[in-house]
Amino acid sequence: MIIGTWNLENLYRPGGKFGPRDKTAYEAKLASLAATITELRPSVLGVQEVGDPAALEDLAGLLDGTWHVTLSRHADDRGIRVGFLTSLPVSVVTDEDGFPEPLHPVQTDDTGRTTARTGRGILAVTVSTRAFFFDVVVCHLKSKLLSYPGGRFQPRDEGERARFGAYALYRRAAEATAVRALADRLLWGDGREHRVAVLGDLNDEVGAATTQILLGPPGSEIGTPGFDRPDKGDATRLWDVAPLIPPEQRFSRIHAGRRELIDHVLVSRGLLDQVRTAGTGAPGAAAAALPSVADEDPAVRRDAAGSDHAPVWIRIQP
Repeated sequence: MIIGTWNLENLYRPGGKFGPRDKTAYEAKLASLAATITELRPSVLGVQEVGDPAALEDLAGLLDGTWHVTLSRHADDRGIRVGFLTSLPVSVVTDEDGFPEPLHPVQTDDTGRTTARTGRGILAVTVSTRAFFFDVVVCHLKSKLLSYPGGRFQPRDEGERARFGAYALYRRAAEATAVRALADRLLWGDGREHRVAVLGDLNDEVGAATTQILLGPPGSEIGTPGFDRPDKGDATRLWDVAPLIPPEQRFSRIHAGRRELIDHVLVSRGLLDQVRTAGTGAPGAAAAALPSVADEDPAVRRDAAGSDHAPVWIRIQP
């Protein structure tokens, strides 16, 4: 069974403000996405940047077999949200967007405006098979692409850039805390017994402070001497599978020519023991085929086929 996450990049039907300008570009995008999913053959795929729910249904309709679409009700101001595309039936556990208590609202701009909600919803489902069941969370944390008042993507000066970089970081850290709080509930105090996966575009790399928030107690990371030494932290810890991805595949986006892994799969100990392999892109495909993107208006790529992210996945064997 393959469990994965993929940012589908501005998945809208054509003709709107953010999606492809025409039907030809839209169909080319869907065909490219469907080809990758068909090659990957995931049982559970957490997806991000679904701008139009009907567009995800269109994508599912291009895939062989029966597919289930499950979407968050909480979208951002562009209408994009997270969800699941699965070949297995799922049941929704929760769909939420609030910061956990006692975390206070965070500042979002120079006016002093604050928010106590995540930009996109955090959706959790239970996946059941004949052999076992597990809980999966999908999320999409605040982007590092900064936007400024008036719809600008360039700052007036470096002071503005620094402030809005801080505002984005506040939000991303708070959102990571909200995801971690949900994971804590799903672990029920013992992730050695309860199988939990957290999937998503975290918009930060493995060693980033925001990503580290999700891991829980330090220690026992994959590839360290402590990994094979069980300790009390194993009950609440989540493991990022990044070290299991072959080094030449260990990226999910290319930003300004630099490879980075900002899409992640994290698992509890009970699920980690069942992970056999991990990777990015479709198995055997060249992730290097990804385009290099820059800090610019997302509308620049509105007619691009496929996505500027590669899927990140694990193969498990119960």
